[in-house]
Amino acid sequence: MLCLLVSVSSDAMATPSPAKSMGDPGITPLSPSHIQQNDTDSNAHTGPSFIVVVAVDFGTTSSGYAYAFTKEPECIHTMRRWEGGDPGVSNQKTPTTILLTPDRKFHSFGYAARDFYHDLDPTESKHWLYLEKFKMKLHTTAELSDQAGAEFDNTNIRWVITVPAIWKMPAKQFMREAAYKAGLVPRDTPEQLIIALEPEAASIYCRKLRLHQMIDIGTKTTQNGFSPNENVGAGMTQAKEPVRSKRQSRTFLVENVIGELWSELEEGDRYVVVDCGGGTVDLTVHQIQLPEGHLKELYKASGGPYGSIGIDYEFEKLLCKIFGPDFIDQFKIKRPAAWVDLMIAFESRKRAAAPDRTNPLNINLPFSFIDYYKKFRGHSVEHALRKSNVDFVKWSSQGMLRMNPDAMNALFKPTIDHIIQHLTDLFDKPEVCDIKFLFLVGGFAESPLLQQAVQNMLHGRSRIIIPHDVGLTILKGAVLFGLDPSVIKVRRSPLTYGVGVLNRYVEGKHPPDKMLVKDGTRWCTDVFDTFIVCDQSVALGETVKRSYTPAKPSQQVIIIHIYCSEKEGVGFISEPGVRKCGTLRLDVTGTETSAARREIQTHMQFGDTEIRAMAVDVATSRTVKASIDFLAQ
Repeated sequence: MLCLLVSVSSDAMATPSPAKSMGDPGITPLSPSHIQQNDTDSNAHTGPSFIVVVAVDFGTTSSGYAYAFTKEPECIHTMRRWEGGDPGVSNQKTPTTILLTPDRKFHSFGYAARDFYHDLDPTESKHWLYLEKFKMKLHTTAELSDQAGAEFDNTNIRWVITVPAIWKMPAKQFMREAAYKAGLVPRDTPEQLIIALEPEAASIYCRKLRLHQMIDIGTKTTQNGFSPNENVGAGMTQAKEPVRSKRQSRTFLVENVIGELWSELEEGDRYVVVDCGGGTVDLTVHQIQLPEGHLKELYKASGGPYGSIGIDYEFEKLLCKIFGPDFIDQFKIKRPAAWVDLMIAFESRKRAAAPDRTNPLNINLPFSFIDYYKKFRGHSVEHALRKSNVDFVKWSSQGMLRMNPDAMNALFKPTIDHIIQHLTDLFDKPEVCDIKFLFLVGGFAESPLLQQAVQNMLHGRSRIIIPHDVGLTILKGAVLFGLDPSVIKVRRSPLTYGVGVLNRYVEGKHPPDKMLVKDGTRWCTDVFDTFIVCDQSVALGETVKRSYTPAKPSQQVIIIHIYCSEKEGVGFISEPGVRKCGTLRLDVTGTETSAARREIQTHMQFGDTEIRAMAVDVATSRTVKASIDFLAQ
C-alpha cells in the first residue's frame, strides 16, 4: 500500500514529522483513505444573472468590442465606426495602439492615437510614447446605458475577454489582473469576467451561420454568385448579413437556432477552426454532440506566432536590404511618425496581394523618408534601388516603390509556410481524421494567398468555410460564449498538472537517491501526484479533489506548489521538463475548530478556460478562501 503525502509549504513553520514532506514544512496532508477521486460538478457556471454581455477582443493589430442583451440574445451590437479610420478598410475595429504624453499619461487609443501622433512635429514626437501591436484593454459602459434605454451599473454586465488558445495560464491570469486593476471588474466578483479562447469563440459563432453569411471555397459550387475559381478575397466584401444600423453601433442578427451549415453536421462529425490573427495562429479540433449541438474538443489547441505581422517584419527586412539596417533603425528613431505612415501605406497594399495579380503594387514613401535618406547617405532613394540586389522592386518617379506581385507574394511566404506546415502536422494526427469542415477565421483569413495555400494543402479533404465579416467572427462568438459559457462541454488539457508528494519507498521501483528515512520508515521524495494529464479530455465542471490538514491548529494559510509538464507520463517533480508553474493558496482564517485534526478539502476545476479552485473546511462546512497564482513564479 502506498502512502500519499502531498508536498506543501506554509507561513507557519512546524517540526517535520513522518506525516508531511521534508522538502516543504508546514502542513500535514491526509492519508490515502481521505484522498478524493475526480468528480464532475454540473453547476460549474452557476452564478448571478446579467443584463448584458460585453466582449472585448484585444488583437495584436486591432481591437474591438461587441455586446448583446440577455433579453435579446440574437442581436449582437458592434462598434459602428471608430474615430478616424483608413479609406477602404473596415473600421468596426481600431488599431491596438496607445499614445502616452511626455509625462507618461494616457492621451488616446486606436485611430485617434495614431492620427494625433502622425500630426506631431518630429522634434516633439520623440518625447511621446507610441505603442502599437500589443494586447491591452480600454472600454467604458456609457453606450450600453444609451442602448438599453435605462441606467445600469457595472454589476449588471458580464465581461468577456478573448485570448489565443495557445496562451498558458500565466498570460490568462495577466489579462484578468489587468481587468481588475483597470476597474473593469471588482476582484471580489471574479465571475463577472470570463476568458474566451479565440478559436472557440469563432467555433461558437460558426454554429449560427446561414448560407448567405459565408463563402465555401472547399467545393466547386457557387455561393452568393461567387465561384471558388475566382479571386477568393474578392468575395469577402460581399457580406449580406442582416444588419440594423444605430447611431453608435452596428447590430448583427444571428440565428436563435443552429444555422443551415450546422444542420448538415451529424453526431460525431469533426471540424477544424483555424484562427489567423495579427500575432498568432490558433488551431482547434471540435466534434459535434447532438441533440443540443454542444462541442467537444478532440485535440489540444495548437499554433504559434504565425500571424500577419510576420509579413510586416519581412517588409522591414526588405527595406533593410535595400537601404541598410542602420538607416532604417535611425529613421524609426528620428522620424517615428513617418515610419507609422509608411507601414500604413504598406498595410493597404498588403491587402491587395493575390495569387493571380499581374500588375505592380505601389507603396508610397513618405517625403521625410526620401529626404532623410538623402541626408543620411548622400545619395537618392532611386540610386539605392538601382544599386541593390533586390529583384522585382523598382522606383517610380511619383515617389513610390513599385513591387512586382512576386515580390509582395514572397513577403507572405515564410508566414504562410509556417501555417501550412502546422496544418499538415495537425492533419497527420490520428485524432484529426475525417474532418468535414475547416473554418478559416481571423483578420488574416481575408488574404487570398493564405486561402489558396490552405486549399492546395487540403486537396479537397475538407470543405473550407470563411464567414463574412471574418475579422469580427471571434468578437461575435465571444458574445455568444458569454451568453452561454457551457456550450463547450469537453476540453483537452494543454499540460500535465500535479503536486509533489511522499510515497512509501519500494525497493527496485524507486531510485535510491530519492529515499528518505524518518522514524524508521522509508519514504520516496519528489513523487509527482498527477491531477490531470496533458491532452486528457476534461468535462466542463470536472473537479479534482484533494484533502489537506494544517500542521497545527493555529495555522492561518496553506501554500501548495503546483507543477506542470508537457509530457504525459511524469514520475518525479525533479524530472527534466517539469517546472513549478503556480501556487494554490488556502486561507483558513476563521475556520478554527476544537477538533484535533482539521480537514480542508480542495476542489480544482480543469475543464474551463481557466483553472479554478474552491475549498471547504469539512468539520464546519465553512468555505475556505482558495486561489491559484500562476504569475508569482
